[in-house]
Amino acid sequence: MDSQVALVNQLNSITTEGRNPNTVDIDLLDTLGVLKKINAEDKKVAVIVEQLLAEIAQAVDFIVDAFACGGRLIYIGAGTSGRLGVLDAVECPPTFSVSSEQVIGILAGGAGAMYKAVEGAEDNKQLAIDDLKKINLTRNDVLVGIAASGRTPYVLSAMAFAKSQNAKVIGISCSANSSYAQHSDVDICAVVGPEVLTGSTRMKSGTAQKLILNMLSTASMIRSGKSYQNLMIDVNASNDKLYARAIRIVMQATECDFDTAAQALTQANNQTKLASLMVLTGLNCAQAKAALDNNKGFLRKAVEQQKG
Repeated sequence: MDSQVALVNQLNSITTEGRNPNTVDIDLLDTLGVLKKINAEDKKVAVIVEQLLAEIAQAVDFIVDAFACGGRLIYIGAGTSGRLGVLDAVECPPTFSVSSEQVIGILAGGAGAMYKAVEGAEDNKQLAIDDLKKINLTRNDVLVGIAASGRTPYVLSAMAFAKSQNAKVIGISCSANSSYAQHSDVDICAVVGPEVLTGSTRMKSGTAQKLILNMLSTASMIRSGKSYQNLMIDVNASNDKLYARAIRIVMQATECDFDTAAQALTQANNQTKLASLMVLTGLNCAQAKAALDNNKGFLRKAVEQQKG
């Protein structure tokens, strides 16, 4: 009982667990009224994230440096926070043609917890350490601990372990917590305020976390040469839709016609960036590959080099 009293007292101090004075009457409203309340609160999130761009930029620079030396971006969390990390991680291979090992999402309770809550997983400190040992966390990696409350034991334990291994640690939370900040090299705290429904952190907190995770992965990939202009130049053409997108990207990047783009993609083994460089410069596949390698995968730099 004493432990429950302590936990209740702890929750009382967490911003995301507070009651929102703007939605106390939400159960009295019609459907449109409920939706207006939700939308009004959601509008606040992007403005709050905007105030954290300096911290997010620092985190991105850590991730770019990690990628450059063969390190990984590792998300870890429980519940909604962990699921958002997994979601961001699994989108990276098809979007940027990176290995599924370069960006990893770890969810307390394992893969099954994506669909059904695993009781007690978020409170298990040793489980977090075991999960990181399974993937052989190293000092070259960047760990992103995600916890709306900033107090989740599983996440705090993971962050502490990562620090002990000299890995860079980024904390994403939605409630200021000195302990969470102490475990982070970069503390990204988006205080979005009390939720529409008290404690339902899948709402504004989840939205803030999703925005931040999108920025971390997308900006890191752009800074690592995974875009040309604003095109997903490294898209993995692994199904019909993505193949069609790859052809379209080659056409957009080079202003060529469909047949030229399709032929170049075939010669480049469906590698969109390589095909684009071939069309832009007239290099053959081997020459284009060497040019990209010489420019660390940056298409714009490879094109400029060829133009002299």
